[in-house]
Amino acid sequence: MIMYNLHEMFYKVLKLKNKRKEIVMKDKTVRTRFAPSPTGFMHIGNLRTALFEYLIAKANNGTFVLRIEDTDKERFVPGAIDVIYDTLKQVGIEHDEGPDVGGDYGPYIQSERKNCYLDYAKKLIDNDKAYYCFCTKERLESLHENGNEFSGYDRHCRNLTKAEIEDLLNAGTPYVIRQKVPTSGKTSFLDSVYGEISVNNEEIEDQILIKTDGYPTYNFANVIDDHLMDITHVVRGSEYLSSTPKYNLLYEAFDWTPPVYVHLPLIMGKNPDGTTSKLSKRHGATSFNDLVNDGYLPQAVINYIALLGWCPKDNREIFSLEDLEKVFSVDGIVKSPSIFDYDKLTWFNGEYIRNLSLEKFLEVSRPYFKTVLDEEKFDFNKVASILQQRVTKLTQIPDMVKFFAKLPDYDKDLFVNKKSKTNLENVPGILSKTIETLQELESWNHDTIHDALIGLAEKLNLKNGTVMWPVRIAVSGMSVTPGGAIEILDILGKDESLKRLEIGLRKL
Repeated sequence: MIMYNLHEMFYKVLKLKNKRKEIVMKDKTVRTRFAPSPTGFMHIGNLRTALFEYLIAKANNGTFVLRIEDTDKERFVPGAIDVIYDTLKQVGIEHDEGPDVGGDYGPYIQSERKNCYLDYAKKLIDNDKAYYCFCTKERLESLHENGNEFSGYDRHCRNLTKAEIEDLLNAGTPYVIRQKVPTSGKTSFLDSVYGEISVNNEEIEDQILIKTDGYPTYNFANVIDDHLMDITHVVRGSEYLSSTPKYNLLYEAFDWTPPVYVHLPLIMGKNPDGTTSKLSKRHGATSFNDLVNDGYLPQAVINYIALLGWCPKDNREIFSLEDLEKVFSVDGIVKSPSIFDYDKLTWFNGEYIRNLSLEKFLEVSRPYFKTVLDEEKFDFNKVASILQQRVTKLTQIPDMVKFFAKLPDYDKDLFVNKKSKTNLENVPGILSKTIETLQELESWNHDTIHDALIGLAEKLNLKNGTVMWPVRIAVSGMSVTPGGAIEILDILGKDESLKRLEIGLRKL
């Protein structure tokens, strides 16, 4: 009981700390940033980070900043910046400041800010918070080969004399600048999701701040840029919890106030053996672009990933981006990892597809129609109208409608259906009478076809389904179709419909 009370008290203290931090931030405009590296496509994890940064800003009437961190020239992928722009545009996340829209804190591309980072690194050197490191690549590699007790850099250059440093610099010896991390004590910080985190300083490596090419490392540039851009909240994955003390030691070294940290739970994928592991390509599509190409709507993707690590106060699941802006709160972010469930995403996608206007559904489905259907021969509006309620992924469309373009080869046994009471004995007569009836139609549309077939069923003293089933099989060659016999006949047109009915009759 005592232990429980102590546990409870601890979290009460954390809550109070959080409140105090929130009060401090209330005096400032909330400013968040999404700072991707242009190294390829937008991963789901990156997109979730962007979304949560955006929602935190909007929920607090703040500012959402887009900053491109392109200092890693080896991993830079041409065209990747455009992918970032396009992805954010597709999902409706609009940045208030950024390379393409400007702002008071630019430039917003890291490589264009290169000159300022070295100056800040030298300030740290002057204050004995950083140092020049002249170790060669070969020496660094040998550290691991020789079984260095400390997993990182052994701090070989940390205590070089001023004379030694001057000689090496004058000789033009390549160098990096490293952070001088305290070798004793702890560094702690308060995270909005995980509470108080402490790391022993002896476990923290003297990380590189400036590389040999003069460019800053990702970690160092982040701190400098976040401070200069007045960023108040930093959102990133929980895998960076252990490295956050490095950031805070830099803030401390400059005597700057660190931002509010919001670390998000990992996104996991299901393995074939039932276990889970961090989401990767082996689990399926993991980039936004891959998911869109796989037939998912951007709005559905955004809705789904918003719920990966965030729980609304009620059991509601469907949220537009505008809805999320109104209800999102950091308090709803959970600590436990989230499982990326493709079946659940597909359910979301189906819901979104069904709620589109017919006009909008036709817009997004037309490219898929065109892969198998000639728009001059088929009314895409009619095709869309029978398809919309049956599609869960846009990529399903070609297979679902290709029978319109070409009648597939099918077995006559498809005409047999117990529920519809059709068999190989009565179907020939039904198809024969159907052909006679439809041939007499002067006007070919949904209503005239409907009236003719319903009238035929009544005339033959048969249930409607007993007539409709063999007709649908004959004109589609499939047991499962979007739309029924009447809709298919209407779309195919009179000549093609009668032709297919004759083919069906000859099979019997």
